[in-house]
Amino acid sequence: MEREGKVYVFDHPLIQHKVSLMRMKETSVKEFRELAQEVAMLMGFEATRNLPLKDVEIETPITKTTTKMLEGEDIAIVPILRAGLGFVDGMLALVPNAKVGHIGLYRDPETHEPHEYYCKLPKDVEKRQIFVVDPMLATGGSAVAAIDFIKQRGGKNITFMCLIAAPEGIRALHEAHPEIDIYIAAKDDHLDENAYIVPGLGDAGDRLYGTK
Repeated sequence: MEREGKVYVFDHPLIQHKVSLMRMKETSVKEFRELAQEVAMLMGFEATRNLPLKDVEIETPITKTTTKMLEGEDIAIVPILRAGLGFVDGMLALVPNAKVGHIGLYRDPETHEPHEYYCKLPKDVEKRQIFVVDPMLATGGSAVAAIDFIKQRGGKNITFMCLIAAPEGIRALHEAHPEIDIYIAAKDDHLDENAYIVPGLGDAGDRLYGTK
């Protein structure tokens, strides 16, 4: 029996403050992009809390000692294109040796269903702790599809990270992949008739890259 995944909603003041700035419609593209990187790093710090450690012997300027280091740096960061790219630099600041995969999905404007157009993952993805990143978890369709693709290619140890989630998206992701831990900076109220998160922050991709 697989373990049941948990939902972690961050209450750290810095994360909440920066997410509030990202929600504001007057926040510029430059500011939004910088804030996304900062929040990703703060969230990644907590999401990597359970990475395994090992004892190693080192020599300080004073003496030899046994201390803790990561057991391995077998981490993969997989952004869902294109908005997920806004999380990558913040995560890499924490784990610079991580490998980065990419999954490209677009949402059908009528059905809101995700369609894959690109998937490139590390060859040894089955050995890695995988962090799937996307700013928004709305219907959950893209997150479910991305994790489906990763599992089909051998990925097993998967965590999902996003800025803002709707209850509908959390429910859909856990129904499809009940073992996945979900890390979110804010849990919002609901989806509107266009499947946008309310109150949300608009289209994260457009706000990251200045498009409409």
